[in-house]
This record gives sequence, structure tokens and C-alpha cells, in this order.
Amino acid sequence: MARILAIDYGTKRTGLAVTDELQIIASGLTTVNTKELINFLKDYTSKEQVEMFLIGEPKHMDNTASESEVHILKFLEVLNKEISNIPIKRVDERFTSKMAFQTMIDSGLNKKDRQNKALIDEISATIILQSYLYSK
Repeated sequence: MARILAIDYGTKRTGLAVTDELQIIASGLTTVNTKELINFLKDYTSKEQVEMFLIGEPKHMDNTASESEVHILKFLEVLNKEISNIPIKRVDERFTSKMAFQTMIDSGLNKKDRQNKALIDEISATIILQSYLYSK
């Protein structure tokens, strides 16, 4: 089997998480400067077999798209052109940032470390991926 790569897209930074080859365990991969994201994904997919990109879909409580969806849709167009052989699936990402922050508190990180937005993005991508794996 191949890996699933989850993307928590942001206009400045993007958190990434990935499964093992058996698609059992979700692990944080890294956080990438969004301007470098496509190049990072091209490089990663040239070295690792990726079955699917899982991309968060931000929504408001009333199920309408969040303001950041406009940026994500532009990114999806570029991703689909640049890496067209890997399918893309969208998943609801409501509350993942709050869950990531709570995870940091629960794991005992001090206040300074909890302010690391890159770590929050990576944990958010991991939560998106874990929730998808649980739903399978």
C-alpha cells in the first residue's frame, strides 16, 4: 500500500501529516512555508509512494465555506496540474486547530512551546488524517 498525505493548508504555513505504508498510523510530517509547498510535495512524492492527498475543508458552524476556502481552491488547481496522478479528497477540518492546541496542553508543553504555530499546523494535519483513518 501507499501512504496518505494530509494537508492543513494555510496562506503562510501548511502543516503536513502522513500515514505509514499500511495506512494504520498517522504521524506529523512537517510544516512547510506555503510558497514552497508544491516543490516540497513534488520532491516527497518522487521519493515516497503516496496514494492520496487529504486536504482539510474549513467550514463555519452553519456548514458554509470559510474565507480561507478561496485560497485552498487556488492551491488545489495548481496541485492538480503539478501532481495530477494522485487523487485529492477533502475532509471537514472544523475544530482541528483547537484540538491541536488542546493536544499540546495535554502533552505538557509549556506556554512558549504552545505558541509555535508551525507545530499547531502539523498537529492539525495529523488530526485531520487520524479522523479520516478512523472513519474508514
